[in-house]
Amino acid sequence: MTDSSNLGIKTVLHPVSDVEKAKPVYTALLGFPPQTDEPYYVGFETGDQHIGLVPGGGPQGMTSPVVYWEVSDIEAKLAEVTAAGAIVKEPAHDVGGGRLVATFTDPDGNVLGVLQDR
Repeated sequence: MTDSSNLGIKTVLHPVSDVEKAKPVYTALLGFPPQTDEPYYVGFETGDQHIGLVPGGGPQGMTSPVVYWEVSDIEAKLAEVTAAGAIVKEPAHDVGGGRLVATFTDPDGNVLGVLQDR
């Protein structure tokens, strides 16, 4: 294996059908309002983790929560997981602020994500 260290779970994205109804539930759960509050995305920063609400599953068509592990080298980690049997769903791409994200599926079709901050 290469040094594409797994730095732990960093982000969990939840698809929601109605962001205005979901927002107060997550605010109550976390104990504070979102730091990002846009019609297309609502984000909460809690400790070293980010919780996001994605209306309608976003352009990715999410149908269930997706957990993103932070890694030191996203391309190396994608190579490792695909060699182990994963299938890339969304190749690494920049989502702004120097953050790269990618998703892949495990053998049972579960969607998993990795991210790298540059």
